[in-house]
Amino acid sequence: MNERRLSPAIGYLIALIAGGLTTLSAAPFALWWLAPVAIGLMYLGIQAFSPGQAALKGWCYGLGLFGSGASWVYISIHDYGYTSMPVAAMLTALFVAALALFPAATLWLYRRLTGPRLAALSFAGAWVLGEVLRTYLFTGFPWLLIGTSQVNSPLAPWAPVGGVYLLSLITALTGTLGVEALRRRLAPAVIIAVLWLVPLALPGQWTRPAEDATRVALLQGNLPQLTKWSAEGQRDAWNTYSTMTSGLADDPDLIVWPEAALPMFEDQAMPLLERVQAGLAPDTALLTGILQRDVGGYFNSVVGVGNASGHYRKAHLVPFGEYLPLESLLRGVVAFFDLPAPTMTPAQGAQAPIQAAGLSIGSAICYEIVYADLVASRARGAEVLLTVSNDTWFGDSLGPLQHLQMARLRALENGRYVMRATSNGVTAIIDDQGRITAQAPQFTATALTGEVRAMQGITPFTRTGSWPAWLAATLLVLPGLALSGRRRLAT
Repeated sequence: MNERRLSPAIGYLIALIAGGLTTLSAAPFALWWLAPVAIGLMYLGIQAFSPGQAALKGWCYGLGLFGSGASWVYISIHDYGYTSMPVAAMLTALFVAALALFPAATLWLYRRLTGPRLAALSFAGAWVLGEVLRTYLFTGFPWLLIGTSQVNSPLAPWAPVGGVYLLSLITALTGTLGVEALRRRLAPAVIIAVLWLVPLALPGQWTRPAEDATRVALLQGNLPQLTKWSAEGQRDAWNTYSTMTSGLADDPDLIVWPEAALPMFEDQAMPLLERVQAGLAPDTALLTGILQRDVGGYFNSVVGVGNASGHYRKAHLVPFGEYLPLESLLRGVVAFFDLPAPTMTPAQGAQAPIQAAGLSIGSAICYEIVYADLVASRARGAEVLLTVSNDTWFGDSLGPLQHLQMARLRALENGRYVMRATSNGVTAIIDDQGRITAQAPQFTATALTGEVRAMQGITPFTRTGSWPAWLAATLLVLPGLALSGRRRLAT
C-alpha cells in the first residue's frame, strides 16, 4: 500500500479498528497475535500524516481500545455508583475520551520530533514510552498494555527478563517491522525472527521452588456490593466468612479472605477474627483484607491472625474509588463521587513482607497488581505474592478477566506463585510460570483450595525492574530524533 495514498479518513477508521483488535488480543479473548497486527495498522501510513493528523489517529485508536476494553467503567458508575444511565454514559465517554489522549499525544510527538528513516524502530520505541507515560501520569492507568496480551504467546519467556514493557516493545517491533517485511525487505524479517526465536534459548525457570508445598484456601464470599457497608452488610460478611472458614474440610496452612472482606475497621473486627482463629488448627494463619485507622489516616490493608505477623497497607490508591480528586469541587455533584467508605490514605515508604504459615508474602491490593514495578519491589523480599481484590465493581464484564491476566503476568515476571483472593471472582492460584493451577467460578460463594510453593532466587526483571526496557525504547527513538534534526537543519 502506498502510504501517501492513504487518506486521513481511512487512517482514522483503521486506527479505531486497531484499538478494538488490541482489546481482542487481551483476556478473555486472548488472540495475542492481534496485538502486533494492531501496531502494524497504526504504523502503516503514519509518515504521510501531519502531527495533527497523527494525533487524531492516535485518539481514534484510544477510542477503539478503551471504548471496547475499558467499558466496564460504566458498570462501576451506573450499577454501583448510584448514577443515572445518561450521566453514567456521559462520564464513561469522558473517561474513554480522556484516556485516548495518551496515544494521541504519543503519535503527535512521534510525527513532530522524528523523521522517516529508521521509522519502524522509532515508532515502536515511542509507542512503549507512551505506555510508560500512561502508567504514571495523573496516578496512571496501565490497563491493556500491549505486552500484557503476550502472557500466552511464544514471547512470554521475555517477561522474567524485562517485564511487560519489554513484551510491549517486542510486540510493537513485530508490528512495525512486519509492515516493512511485507514491503519485501529482508532485514526487518530477520530481526523479527531473532526476537521470536530467542525465547527458545532462555531459561525455562529463573527461580527454584521449595521442597514442601503450602496448603491454602482462598475464600470468595460473593456478597452484594450495594449493601456492603450497611449494618446488615457487616453482619452478612461476618456470618459468610466465618461459616465458610469453619466449614473447610481440611486444615489448610493459610486461609485468605479478600479485600475489605469485613466492611469495618481492624479494631472493630479483631475480636471476631480471633474468635474464628480459635477454631482453627494452632499452626494455621488467617489473612484478610480490612481497613485500618490511626493518627495517620485510614488505610486499605491486609492483616493476619494466628500464625501470621506483620501487615500491608495499600500504597497506590484508586481515584474516585478510594479517594476523590478535587474533593471540594466534586463531592455532591454526582452520586458516584460520594464515596461509601472513608477516604483512604496511601502508605508511604517500604513495607516488609507479611510472615504467615512459614511464608514470606509480598502483597498488592486490587489495582496495585497492574503496576509491574510496584509488584517487583514487593517480590524482592518475598517467596510468594498475594493480591486481594474486590472486583464486584466490574460486574459481569471484561474487567475481572483482564485483571486476572495482569496478575498472571506479574507471576511470570517475578517467578513467584500468586494467590488471588477476590470478593466475587476471579479467585485463582497462579504458579511461577503464570499458569492458573486452580480457579473458582465467578459470582459464587466458595472456598478455593490448592497449593503454593515458596520460590527462591529472583528473575532479572525482579532485580532491575522496567528501566532496561524503558532505556531500550528510548535508544530506539533517539536515532530517529537525530536524523530528523539533521533533516530540518538541511532544509
